[in-house]
Amino acid sequence: MNWHPFENLPSPRLRQAALLALSALAASMIVLRAGAGEVKPAGPYKVLAPVTEDNLTVFPVVAEHTWDTHGFLTLDEGIRSGEVVVTEQGSASGLVRPRHDGRRPIPQSQAQVNQLVLENNSDRPLLLLAGEIVTGGKQDRVIGKDRIVAPHGEPIALGVFCVEPHRWTGDSSYFRPMNGLMAQPSVRLRAMASKSQQEVWDEVNRTRAEVEVMASAAAAPAPPPTSSLAGTMQSTVVVEKLGAMAAPIERTYEKLAHELRSQKAVGAIVAVNGELIWADVFASQTLLEKYWPKLIRSYAAEAIAGGTWHRPGAATPAVSSAQAFLDDLNANKEVVEREPGVYRNAELTGPDFTVFVLSSLVPGMTFDVHVAKMKR
Repeated sequence: MNWHPFENLPSPRLRQAALLALSALAASMIVLRAGAGEVKPAGPYKVLAPVTEDNLTVFPVVAEHTWDTHGFLTLDEGIRSGEVVVTEQGSASGLVRPRHDGRRPIPQSQAQVNQLVLENNSDRPLLLLAGEIVTGGKQDRVIGKDRIVAPHGEPIALGVFCVEPHRWTGDSSYFRPMNGLMAQPSVRLRAMASKSQQEVWDEVNRTRAEVEVMASAAAAPAPPPTSSLAGTMQSTVVVEKLGAMAAPIERTYEKLAHELRSQKAVGAIVAVNGELIWADVFASQTLLEKYWPKLIRSYAAEAIAGGTWHRPGAATPAVSSAQAFLDDLNANKEVVEREPGVYRNAELTGPDFTVFVLSSLVPGMTFDVHVAKMKR
């Protein structure tokens, strides 16, 4: 996925024709059979047999080749060391307009709901993943897109989405990552593909409602009143349910760790209620291992909150189906955002899916860092 042969063609029409031709070729490759019930990978990744717990199924993904990613800094690492600082833009003036009528607060200062300021003061490029939650300031936010931030650069405007729709109060203290929790795929989908604050809010509210129903069915204390996605997911009933679902899969991964490392495991494909909905693939085992604790809990959160994937009793997808899901690049639209010498982020849109490919353009580190595929 690191090769982009049509980017420099002279006209948009030629680029579009080339993209469609390449997509058709990729689609045709998917049907090549290596044996009964097995699909030969059309790309550089191979899907292995899944691990299932309740209504959540996770397929490991291995790669023919991996890259050295030790040069990248993650958000958790950067904030923990103090080398990365996230603040609220415009937080120095007229901060708060509280609301008591249950409606969404309206900012009345220079501080903005969907924008934070980030400084990377480290010596390493910073990797940001869409869906990472940062808490602090007047609202909790979720990062809206994958990107790389150059070391020792100027402060940048960080595009985010609010995941705490009913609060616009608090101090201007530095933000911090939400330890162990990334927004679940349905929220990441709304942020990355829909790019809609209202849809993110709607998904957060739906998740909170599902958690309340789950607590009631379990005769557990209802989670404390909050509009915060982070607060909801930290409630006792959710933490217990997340642990019960994620822990067995984590233990299985630990047992398979040696084998998966030798096979260069770099990602996972996720199915909920028998429906293939998401894939995260990284450039190395190292990156997968760094993000895995957050990712597995986000997948489990998707499973327990129900989401739009309502197929109770559906069969676990076959490995061949998961392989086809990962390989299918039959896109009819491509949008590219790039910062020369830093990163390239390509958004590929197909009939019922969107794929994001984050590529590093950092000198000496030019390769695809993260691929996220989501069913719409």
